[in-house]
Amino acid sequence: MQELDRTVPAPGDWRVELIGVPEKADVHLQLRLESVMEGVLVTGEMDVPVVGSCARCLDPIEDTLRLAVQELYAYAGSTTEATSEEDEVRRIEGDFLDLEPLARDTVVLNLPLAPVCTEDCEGLCVDCGERLNDLPADHSHEIVDPRWAGLAAKFGTPASSSGTPGESTTPEEN
Repeated sequence: MQELDRTVPAPGDWRVELIGVPEKADVHLQLRLESVMEGVLVTGEMDVPVVGSCARCLDPIEDTLRLAVQELYAYAGSTTEATSEEDEVRRIEGDFLDLEPLARDTVVLNLPLAPVCTEDCEGLCVDCGERLNDLPADHSHEIVDPRWAGLAAKFGTPASSSGTPGESTTPEEN
């Protein structure tokens, strides 16, 4: 058994659309390499800094993910290698274990597809683009139906949003 405690720079391709690991950011690995019958079992944890944008309000996000890893690297000619497809199991290449694909897969598969700055983030107002969390609860916009806008301007009365008779002319709330 061998303990591995290293900090390595991240490559530039560990990301999804809105969030990812900055290129050359420090990735801290705490791994245990154990020889088992079929190969080398790699277990441990990774600390990975991530940066991106909130999917709802586009505010910047910075965080650190702590991810658990466990993977078997099969010896050449082992039963695991013989009974598994090529892409199902990682293999020992000579005397070396390539840990980068394991780290990349672990990070990218654990990145959120729609990251949020806070769980209660309401996003942006569709009319003015301001953050809804920063606006008062009664925030609204009066929608003027363009078909009635000329008459509304002439008579100084608000136009209905759809022009349907008997419809309320109260402002729309977000």
